[in-house]
Amino acid sequence: MNNISGETRRPGRIEVVCGSMFSGKTEELIRRMKRAKFAKQRVEIFKPSIDTRYSEEDVVSHDQQHIPSTPVDSSAAILLLSSDIDVVGIDEAQFLDDQLPAVCNELAYRGIRVIIAGLDMDFQGRPFGPMPALCAIADDVTKVHAICVRCGALAYVSHRLVDNDRRVLLGEVNEYEPLCRECYQKALQDDGHKPAADTATSYE
Repeated sequence: MNNISGETRRPGRIEVVCGSMFSGKTEELIRRMKRAKFAKQRVEIFKPSIDTRYSEEDVVSHDQQHIPSTPVDSSAAILLLSSDIDVVGIDEAQFLDDQLPAVCNELAYRGIRVIIAGLDMDFQGRPFGPMPALCAIADDVTKVHAICVRCGALAYVSHRLVDNDRRVLLGEVNEYEPLCRECYQKALQDDGHKPAADTATSYE
């Protein structure tokens, strides 16, 4: 009953669900959005238009859960499309522009609950897109973890399996694997790269 009644009337707030690939971020976003719908709230979920891996319109998790969404090219479009909405969901937020934190703040100040899911780090272990700023302004941050496919520990980062240095590269199990810190260091050595701890990393 707490879960149900807790969604019926809430002040504007920002919730971030972050982690590596295959950690359940989208599943958690869908779960929260469906619970809000069950509480008869008006909900709308958005995703970057470039994310067409499973569907051009639906938000789809790796385990094939799905929910209808509205693809957007910019975070500003979310403001224009969020009138008369109680809960806004945003998936794959790392692919949106740096105005997203300001947009989410504006929505929260309007009394809207904003739920965001996204990768906190890219394949090189660097903070990804607007996610660091979103975590900073969020009322609540949930970090979820995949399981390292090499040792079974909690995963730390999404290791890229293909030889491509583009920061944005959509992919699934054939392109990425979740690894813990130790296995990630070993993977970098196997790939012929310096371990992350030995590399001067810029977060700009």
